[in-house]
Amino acid sequence: MTKTSISLQDLRRRLYVKAKAEPPWRFWGLYVHVCKMETLYEAYALAKKNNGAPGIDGVTFEAIETQGVATFLLQIQDELIGRTYVPLRARKTEIPKDGNKVRILSIPAIRDRVVQGALKLILEPIFEADFQPGSYGYRPKRTAHEAVQRVAMAIVQQKTRVIDLDLRAYFDTVRHVLLLAKVARRVNDDDVMRLLKMMLKTSGKLGVPQGGVISPLLSNIYLNEVDRMLERAKQATCRGRYTYVEYARFADDLVVLIDAHPRNRWLLGTVHQRLREKFATLQVEVNEEKSRIVNLSCGESFGFLGFDFRRMRSISRNVWRAHYTPKLKKRTALLRKLKDVFRRYQSQPIDRVIQLINPVLRGWVNYFAVGHASECFSYIKDWVEKKVRRHMGRSRKQRGFGWMKWSRQWLYDTLGLFNGYRVRRPMSKASPAR
Repeated sequence: MTKTSISLQDLRRRLYVKAKAEPPWRFWGLYVHVCKMETLYEAYALAKKNNGAPGIDGVTFEAIETQGVATFLLQIQDELIGRTYVPLRARKTEIPKDGNKVRILSIPAIRDRVVQGALKLILEPIFEADFQPGSYGYRPKRTAHEAVQRVAMAIVQQKTRVIDLDLRAYFDTVRHVLLLAKVARRVNDDDVMRLLKMMLKTSGKLGVPQGGVISPLLSNIYLNEVDRMLERAKQATCRGRYTYVEYARFADDLVVLIDAHPRNRWLLGTVHQRLREKFATLQVEVNEEKSRIVNLSCGESFGFLGFDFRRMRSISRNVWRAHYTPKLKKRTALLRKLKDVFRRYQSQPIDRVIQLINPVLRGWVNYFAVGHASECFSYIKDWVEKKVRRHMGRSRKQRGFGWMKWSRQWLYDTLGLFNGYRVRRPMSKASPAR
């Protein structure tokens, strides 16, 4: 992350400490910090680091650098101070999803990304103080791998009854009135609220735009009361240090795990009912087709953040452990993407193809290397090797895969094909079988 200046760091730290110490406090005088050149420069640096395509105005980072960043930011600052700033309509683009579906991504203009980033820099520490331990999505110093580990630890602790809820088009259905009311509980600044309201209106009457810089923060604010309810359930039902309820949420992906003991059977129904009531209050629709209650003790499984979770017993140690592997549809999507590269560049030298597929493989493997992915990785590795061999054989009009001509070591050492299929073993300790 780009290192922020000391004064902005200190401001964010003071905002967090104040918000943590006084939960009812409503912050005022925030807009002046949003307009500061220091904040705008930091927001611009973060936007440039993430790069991305231009918005509806077609302005690129290269054009801004040519014009001069200072001039660009001074114009934004003048509009913010003069209250004449109006965000442009976001450019819409379709991103393929699993099941031949698409996600509509909103791409703001760079000027709007800077303003959103500046507002986020000021609001984020305030609401970070309110967010709960089980929330991991798009938060500083929190990762999807930590959320996966939290779920794995809960399974090891015999929390094997799982409420797996899927929210239907969550980002597109957030109610602006409810969201603004939640922000106003902490923010007593009319200019900030006006600016935030303008940003929301660019996506229509409902929802937060997927692709907006501030959207992840707003989505967490909207669902924070769900996390609060689950934290209260944990505290109300715990016995000493042991809890009978655990949860993990990453944006709109939520799982709740309940202790397997028969005396806690009532918890499953109660928590499930309270969750549905809370989502109804937020006017968030639950996708009934994808939501279900799972019993891991019966050999069932559930998905979370791209992993398939189940419980397995270690025969040698006679203990139960969490077993999580990449979902089949994630593997299929990866192979489809790689196959498309081989097809589109079939007339290109193999060096060019490897240059394109290596980053894709590296990113995918690094994400799924935290569980039990050895079998999946072996399959992908063999598949990629065959594709590379077939590509080279086609260019040389040779049949077969060239097992004798090109050794496996040659593919990796000479051609430089990605070979980092190393699984990082889970750190969770297994629990005695019962």
